[in-house]
Amino acid sequence: MPGLEGTAGLNILVTGGAGYIGSHTAKVLARAGANPIVLDNLSRGHRWAVRWGTFLHGDLADSAFLREVFARYSIDAVVHLAALAYVGESMEQPGMYFRNNTSGALNLLEAMRDANVRRIVFSSTCATYGHVSTVPITEEMPQRPVNPYGESKLMVERMLHWFGTAHGLQWVALRYFNAAGADPEGEIGELHSPETHLIPLAIAASAGEIPSIEVFGTDYPTPDGTCLRDYIHVMDLAEAHRLALEYLAAGGTSTAFNLGTGRPVSVRGVLEAVRQVSGKTVPARYGPRRAGDPAELVADPAKAGRLLGWRPHYDEITALVSTAWDWYNGGLRRVPASEEPQTALLRDPVAPRQSSQ
Repeated sequence: MPGLEGTAGLNILVTGGAGYIGSHTAKVLARAGANPIVLDNLSRGHRWAVRWGTFLHGDLADSAFLREVFARYSIDAVVHLAALAYVGESMEQPGMYFRNNTSGALNLLEAMRDANVRRIVFSSTCATYGHVSTVPITEEMPQRPVNPYGESKLMVERMLHWFGTAHGLQWVALRYFNAAGADPEGEIGELHSPETHLIPLAIAASAGEIPSIEVFGTDYPTPDGTCLRDYIHVMDLAEAHRLALEYLAAGGTSTAFNLGTGRPVSVRGVLEAVRQVSGKTVPARYGPRRAGDPAELVADPAKAGRLLGWRPHYDEITALVSTAWDWYNGGLRRVPASEEPQTALLRDPVAPRQSSQ
């Protein structure tokens, strides 16, 4: 495996870096000696979450702004996380998802091409697989998305392939399973509006801040009748981005990787983990299955282990939930009630330098 020299000293553009996974990724990159340059429109990200590197307030839809970013900063590589990510919303507003996720990525790739930036790590999703007949899921399985969110991500994966063919782009697509948890040091964590993820909702219910959570389906062909999912800690995801950049820097072949633990946990198993960590029962209402929910989604992460040297450190659900609980009861309470307005190309600690390409 290449060492930290794969990212140390490099200017890494992190799109969507004010979001949940993006902010944790910026922290990991900074700790490895890289210079994160965070680009976010703050439509769903948070200014308080940008604590490492430079912050640029702008939108991927603004091609002129992107040209300014690549002209001003010597970007060595890109980590692309900016996207809308609510499956239900994508079913109601598919145009918004294709415009933001797919067209935004196309603008970014064209700006990279024009600036001769050749390496990108893309935040993809297991939603590109759609309904699967067997688990665990390998990267070679057919990709048949069943919602516009997954389709928009798959379209970007196809664009990466063709930009690689036409322009020599080196790329890695990281197909996440269920991101969860928070920075164990309590500096950043998960905060969505609305919140749709099971673990933060279960914690809020156990704390009495919401009346209960709804469990969709108790008659699945699983050990306890509830859905099985593969929960992957956000810091493990962040580390995978760093390793993917090193992989590309070392000449790795463009490809996709599944990111999960390979150890499924049921919905009831998550509620039990929250009970163990919090010491409080999670009030739950049990209802019928939700349309489109498969019984089981589990990653086969062997390829990432083999080629990236990546191993999840939080592969036990109680340890993962503990970091989310600590954030909910500690870091989240320190989040400012309001966020200062920002302007494009803020004062930055990373001085523009001449391109090394």
